[in-house]
Amino acid sequence: MDEQGRLAERFEPHRSHLRAIAYRMLGSSSDADDAVQEAWLRLSRTDTSEVANLAGWLTTVVSRICLDMLRARAARREDLVGQQLPDDLHHPDNDQGGAHNRPSDDPEHEALLIDSVGRALLVVLDTLTPAERIAFVLHDLFAVPFQQVAPIVERSPTATKKLASRARHKVRGTPVVSAAELARHRHVLDAFLAAARSGDMAGLLAVLAPDVVRRADPAVLPPGAQTEVRGAQAVAKHTLAFGRKSKFGAPALINGAVGIVVAPHGRLLLAVAVTVQDDQVTAYDVIADPARLRGLDLALLDR
Repeated sequence: MDEQGRLAERFEPHRSHLRAIAYRMLGSSSDADDAVQEAWLRLSRTDTSEVANLAGWLTTVVSRICLDMLRARAARREDLVGQQLPDDLHHPDNDQGGAHNRPSDDPEHEALLIDSVGRALLVVLDTLTPAERIAFVLHDLFAVPFQQVAPIVERSPTATKKLASRARHKVRGTPVVSAAELARHRHVLDAFLAAARSGDMAGLLAVLAPDVVRRADPAVLPPGAQTEVRGAQAVAKHTLAFGRKSKFGAPALINGAVGIVVAPHGRLLLAVAVTVQDDQVTAYDVIADPARLRGLDLALLDR
């Protein structure tokens, strides 16, 4: 076996770990694949005789590649939210793709990967700065010491620790109600989302207040549809019509209160801000306008 073959044998055991890191940093399977491939190319051009810890070296390299990609994305001011309703949201049963060479192009593989990480986490990670995201992913999700993270984000270990702490605070958010009340609201939200997903009219009516109000941005509605609907029966009917799309939804904190983020490919498409009073949903607002979405304070909603 030649030198490149031996190097490839050493690289392959690390591929899945590197891809896991890259996916959480980038939120895109294809971008993660590109980052890992670039890491391999850099390794293949490197004299490895001085690389004592290949795993650590590769983690550093793929992290720097991801940081550059995130910075380039930010420089282009890439709009990752509310761009357009994708075909699979309009037609939720149509998840078939064509023949592709990479696992990241397989819709089923992509869905499993998103679910394994969590749609809400991917959405919230997108709200961090590139350096915050790198520091948080490496330290909090993969237990990389701050001394190793610091050179990657070009900070001192102390500054890197503060960077990760700031990211952690953003990811966790600050609820606007007590922990006990938040738990009750989460229970109501879970019942609402479960009923919407299963098409359970009785379950929806049980969780909706009699005078509930549903408001929605025009972009998420069929042409000519009402942007505001009132009353449990009418709101339940409209919720069920939209409910097939709720398979892409995940509970989250929206401006400190319970809500749902809808992220078909792990990227925020729309948000549902839910108002809960007396253990019932009294209102919900479907937000799809990009400017409104960018203005939301999004965080994880823990059980």
